[in-house]
Amino acid sequence: MAKGEGAESGSATGLLPTGILQAGERPAQVKKEPKKKQQLSICNKLCYAVGGAPYQVTGCALGFFLQIYLLDVAQVDPFYASIILFVGRAWDAFTDPLVGFCISKSSWTRLGRLMPWIIFSTPLAIIAYFLIWFVPDFPQVQALWYLFFYCLFETLVTCFHVPYSALTMFISTEQSERDSATAYRMTVEVLGTVLGTAIQGQIIGQADIPCLQDPNGSAVTLEGANRTHSTTSLRKTQNAYLLAAGVIASIYVVCAVILVLGVREQREPYETQQAEPMSFLRGLRLVMSHGPYIKLIAGFLFTSLAFMLVEGNFALFCTYTLGFRNEFQNLLLAIMLSATLTIPLWQWFLTQFGKKTAVYVGISSAVPFLILVAVMESNLIITYVVAVAAGISVAAAFLLPWSMLPDVIDDFHLKHPNSHGTEPIFFSFYVFFTKFASGFSLGISTLSLDFAGYQTRGCSQPAGVRFTLKMLVTMAPIALILLGLLLFKLYPIDEEKRRQNKKALQALREEASSSGCSDTDSTELASIL
Repeated sequence: MAKGEGAESGSATGLLPTGILQAGERPAQVKKEPKKKQQLSICNKLCYAVGGAPYQVTGCALGFFLQIYLLDVAQVDPFYASIILFVGRAWDAFTDPLVGFCISKSSWTRLGRLMPWIIFSTPLAIIAYFLIWFVPDFPQVQALWYLFFYCLFETLVTCFHVPYSALTMFISTEQSERDSATAYRMTVEVLGTVLGTAIQGQIIGQADIPCLQDPNGSAVTLEGANRTHSTTSLRKTQNAYLLAAGVIASIYVVCAVILVLGVREQREPYETQQAEPMSFLRGLRLVMSHGPYIKLIAGFLFTSLAFMLVEGNFALFCTYTLGFRNEFQNLLLAIMLSATLTIPLWQWFLTQFGKKTAVYVGISSAVPFLILVAVMESNLIITYVVAVAAGISVAAAFLLPWSMLPDVIDDFHLKHPNSHGTEPIFFSFYVFFTKFASGFSLGISTLSLDFAGYQTRGCSQPAGVRFTLKMLVTMAPIALILLGLLLFKLYPIDEEKRRQNKKALQALREEASSSGCSDTDSTELASIL
């Protein structure tokens, strides 16, 4: 017999409805004890946070190294390599709402509604990831091989990440606990990017191929200049990539196991009273007509596009504009370590001053340092200072979207209390828009560099390319950040609104629990009679 949360256990008299008692026998109304807050232990938060590492570790490795792997190790034709990268990103964005739809149609099981997706996608995802870094012996279908396994892995990792993102709403009903767990998660995810970069970079670092100038003055690679010993060198490089893939796949499995064993998915009390789930299309219409959600993703769409422009062109900017070819990995490590260390600072800041204030301060803090990069001459020390400062802003950009989305969902639940099962739609479409921004930034950057006269595999680039890279890393992100911050002025959920929503949701949950208790009491009364 299912008992509602907070059901009172007492004598038979306490179970009887007061209407069937005599007036003199009517007991005094039992006061309900105040419901204790659902506090998550540090262990629960850490287990939840660890689940964010697989997506970041694999995404970082693919983002920084897949292109050079396809061109220099797998030796895929550049035209087909561009198709693989573009189609893979486009498919990755498309699968987010598709998986969100499938999750919204899923039923609750003993493991929950989201956990089965995480459990069953993990073994297939690590197999697909490993095969991405394997060079098949049949060159004729290499392009199809990489396209198939790249798209397959992106689908499977989406089946992991979308339910994991939506899990934020089901680990606790307390806003403060969800915000705290999100801060833990963002810290681990930034560490995941550091780990992915370090593992991939250190293992294959010795296989980097330097560039040389040919007699005509054009830049060529050492592999292109001297092919007599390429077979041995290529095989060594391929094995290094496979070793890195094996290490990262192992991390993926360990993190997934910790997540499944350490986190329990909780169902909202009022959700259990729903007769039938809402259709996906109706849920999508309600989500996309929810004003705070549209304003939130619009603001973060532009700020995300700004940071992705910097991320996508950072290596080329360091190599060709600043002239720090051998310092790229160290500068990237400085950014990520700075971001990791300052996420707790931003978590404290948003609890003290509010999330909207944290958005304005955190994201805008990158602007002065981007201006400094634009006007300064090449200086390694200043570049490291800017990298550390940029990491502080990156931490805010990592933390705040995932901390503010649950507030939007709470506001939606108050306006549509009978619309359960929409959480995956909220998270999947947010991820869809951020991935759309990533693909858009990649296309704009590549097209701009092509117009500027970019020389493939060059040791140096024309002045027009260096200027274009500076604009892509400095002035364009500044304009996008300012536009995004202007859109955040329209975002209606401030701290006062959050407090009001919290009280209203608490009343809704207590009402649902009371209803559950009444249903249970009536059933037990029938058994007694």
